[in-house]
Amino acid sequence: MPNAAANIGVVGLAVMGSNLARNLASREGNTVAVYNRSRAKTDELVAAHPEAGFLPAFSYEEFAASLSTPRTAIIMVKAGAGTDAVIDELVKVFEPGDIIVDGGNAYFPDTIRRERAVRETGINFVGAGISGGEEGALTGPSIMPGGSDESWVTLGPILKSIAAVAEGEPCVTHVGHDGAGHFVKMVHNGIEYADMQLIAEAYDLIRRGTGKSPAEIAEIFAEWNRGELESYLIEITAEVLRQVDAATGEPLVDVIVDQAGAKGTGAWTVQTALALGVPVSGIAEATFARSLSSHPEQRAAAAGLPGPSEAFRVVDEDAFIEDVRLALYASKIVAYSQGFDEIRAGAAEYGWNIDLGAISKIWRGGCIIRAQFLNRIAEAYAQTPDLPVLMTAPYFAEALTRGQDAWRRVVIAAAQAGIPAPAFSSSLSYYDGIRAERLPAALVQGQRDFFGAHTYRRIDKPGTFHTLWSGDRTEVEAEDTH
Repeated sequence: MPNAAANIGVVGLAVMGSNLARNLASREGNTVAVYNRSRAKTDELVAAHPEAGFLPAFSYEEFAASLSTPRTAIIMVKAGAGTDAVIDELVKVFEPGDIIVDGGNAYFPDTIRRERAVRETGINFVGAGISGGEEGALTGPSIMPGGSDESWVTLGPILKSIAAVAEGEPCVTHVGHDGAGHFVKMVHNGIEYADMQLIAEAYDLIRRGTGKSPAEIAEIFAEWNRGELESYLIEITAEVLRQVDAATGEPLVDVIVDQAGAKGTGAWTVQTALALGVPVSGIAEATFARSLSSHPEQRAAAAGLPGPSEAFRVVDEDAFIEDVRLALYASKIVAYSQGFDEIRAGAAEYGWNIDLGAISKIWRGGCIIRAQFLNRIAEAYAQTPDLPVLMTAPYFAEALTRGQDAWRRVVIAAAQAGIPAPAFSSSLSYYDGIRAERLPAALVQGQRDFFGAHTYRRIDKPGTFHTLWSGDRTEVEAEDTH
């Protein structure tokens, strides 16, 4: 049985777990114990990386014995029943004060449930969102841990040692208690869905409107990446569009089947927003766009439906491309604004004290949505911590003012040309809705009162009212049930 010498352990040695273990082992002060249900994976990792000094364990008892106290273990297994099974085994061999960290993409209500159950044993349970994929796990991810204050004392220095660094600051912060970390990671992924869909729509509009090749559009994105749109996703978009398929000589993007996959976090973000009453229309449309793309049988059946009678081709290509750039930036601002609205609402609902500015800072490096303008978000919340709508901050308000005419032209052009641009369109509708002095919701409320006696409030006096819609249409003051 190994000596108790490791300050951190990793359970689950598939690619993400192996890379995270290697990252941990490469940082000064860390000694890493490793365990996998299949001994072969443990042997393979230890043999392939002797420089890491891993302490292999081949049972949960050996794994626990190899860890110094408080024992700290990061679980890197597939979310769901597998996670519960590992937690159950660790609880048997760990002691009060020890720490179990779930680094998978767990649904935050599951994390709340697990934390409550594990807490009864005296063991700390931490749900930690880890973003950056396989590369981030190895070289430095963005990490969003929840859990108790007690666990952060031990876990904080370990996670800071492996996190990405942006402008001298590690991309990790104690997000909040129980499920807060996985909640924030979920919203991060939802924003990622919107960001990717907006970029795809920008590409599609430019290609159809100008006839430029993917390689030519790659250069446009590379140029955009030198300005206010600078981000990891813009950078890799240029790389994807440059890629030529070795087998056919065609642009790789033209060889890939146009059906986008999803792992569920986008849907969770939308479902949770609906439950919280927070509009995240850009994220929702991006999620639905993936769903639509993944129904080829329906698309084939609808292929004969009529579209615009005239072919789409822009007159001034440079002006149109600039319009698309401005529309992309404006829509991106909306997506982030909606995402941060959801985080704020979730914090209020579940009693988490989440620092929105700190969240924007830890997304500046390591994660998929890392972007230059996250600094502007951090500045906005630093200046106004209780900012009700992110896009009303001076920097973003100016960008929206500068881009709104172009944004409208792009949405009009897409509609006239029959080009689907759901994320662009819904983002603009949200922008116009939230800035409107008065909305047609008054009519909706009147309809609700008509068929369901749901009552309404008036603009000229307090109280709750109901109209007796049959007979003489008498209005009566109703008992306030809200």
